[in-house]
Amino acid sequence: MHTREEKLEAFGRLLDVLDDLRTQCPWDMKQTYESLRPNTIEEVYELCDALAKKDIKNICKELGDVLMHVVFYSVIGSETKDFDIADVCNQEADKLIFRHPHIYGDVKADNTDDVLKNWEQLKLREKDGNKTVLSGVPDALPSIIKAYRIQDKARNVGFDWKEKDDVWYKVREELAELEAELKLGNEEKATQELGDFLFSVINAARLYHLNPDNALESTNQKFIRRFNYVEEEVKKAGKELKNIELEEMDKLWNEAKIQEKK
Repeated sequence: MHTREEKLEAFGRLLDVLDDLRTQCPWDMKQTYESLRPNTIEEVYELCDALAKKDIKNICKELGDVLMHVVFYSVIGSETKDFDIADVCNQEADKLIFRHPHIYGDVKADNTDDVLKNWEQLKLREKDGNKTVLSGVPDALPSIIKAYRIQDKARNVGFDWKEKDDVWYKVREELAELEAELKLGNEEKATQELGDFLFSVINAARLYHLNPDNALESTNQKFIRRFNYVEEEVKKAGKELKNIELEEMDKLWNEAKIQEKK
């Protein structure tokens, strides 16, 4: 691992490179907050993909890409004299110090629950902090992550189930309401009930300390692996998926499951 001096030198090198690109590269010279935003979203998703796959090499690479965007936005900010990378770093350090009084003050926090509860209360007290408990949840978050964060923020101010097992009554209630609307054929109400059902399942996952987004992505990847196996075996047999009976695909699917256990 590198020394503190080497880390600071590396960060300074990145700053120098971004300054060079901004003044000499035709593409970099044209970029704005708005033009960079789609690329930033893509880079964050690529980092999340590498994290989900525990791909250490790509985690390092994608972290670099995300960091480059942080520095790039800071360069643009310095050109308009609004802020620079020092302001970004200092503001973040100040915020972290303020929100960790159990480290930098005399507040006591014995566990992570205490830390999170203090965190939400402190955010409401900040001059430029959240005006309401849920205002800190970005509108652009993917729905599953947003639902989890909404529920987690409500929990941090005491709005939560007293007994986590009780959440299953709500899950079953929402499922019954969804099934009822589906039987009636009311698509609009069924869509609303589906949302309520999914929200309750995500709530249950949170209460049992399971990450629903990670869980669903794991299942997505599992489905992709197994379906790819089915498709490859069908091609090996000189056939096409559209001409294969469901029973045969099920047989190959089960073979894929067996292969994963080996």
